[in-house]
Amino acid sequence: MSYEVPVVHTVEDMRAFVRARRAAGERIGLVPTMGALHAGHLSLVEEARRHADRVITTIFVNPTQFGPTEDFSRYPRTLAADCEKLASVSADLVFAPAVEEMYPEGFCTTVTLEGPAKADLEDRFRPTHFAGVATVVAKLLNQAQADVAVFGEKDYQQLLVIRHLARDLDIGTGILAGPTLRDPDGLAMSSRNIYLSAEDRARAPRLYRALSEAARRIGEGEVVGHVMGEAHEAIVGAGFDIDYVEARHADTLARVARRLDGPMRILAAARLGATRLIDNVAVPNT
Repeated sequence: MSYEVPVVHTVEDMRAFVRARRAAGERIGLVPTMGALHAGHLSLVEEARRHADRVITTIFVNPTQFGPTEDFSRYPRTLAADCEKLASVSADLVFAPAVEEMYPEGFCTTVTLEGPAKADLEDRFRPTHFAGVATVVAKLLNQAQADVAVFGEKDYQQLLVIRHLARDLDIGTGILAGPTLRDPDGLAMSSRNIYLSAEDRARAPRLYRALSEAARRIGEGEVVGHVMGEAHEAIVGAGFDIDYVEARHADTLARVARRLDGPMRILAAARLGATRLIDNVAVPNT
């Protein structure tokens, strides 16, 4: 008989699972997702497994992190297929709450953010996004009381926001980073890649190639501003409409002018047709 991942829909049922596993002396890992799972998500479950005995995957399309012109209504909802994929990596529980479970009538509390959430990157284009992310993640971390939670590096600004959230609010869950998983041609895996036309899908890997080349050159000592200018030109030349492409401090997302200013990360968001792609690459230490 094939394995089926148990699915619960209420906070109390998830907490009952956690209580039982803790009574058995087991560590709990948490992987929050919005569903439409791909191999990148499954790698986060596998990463959580390296640090915990049991792994809970949450599947919740969070309305508060979508802006009024964004794709909340058409975001893919594929719970049955997601559960089949999670069974292949032996996830222990799926928590798939309804919106009313997460935001019951009278809900009126949100998280106010500064620091990496106000870095003039994603927040420039999605000003309410990180408040929605931080609020739902704070709820999930509190609901599960997991030992560790794993978030992907592809959403790098989000990862830093969540790390600060856990630190500043004294949340005991350790926040771990899962490396970006890529298709063989380098495109970062994303649930939104399904929206790319065949022509745009063929061009999409050029974003990662431009970022990787820029990271290599900066790591070898070339002038940051000059390299980033050429990276911008290369991405536009590939047919992208750029929201941003910038070199930032890897820990704070502050602007940096020189390689010696600290560890660096190159972050980008750009559009092909109606599809918005984000990616980032670490500048190597040399």
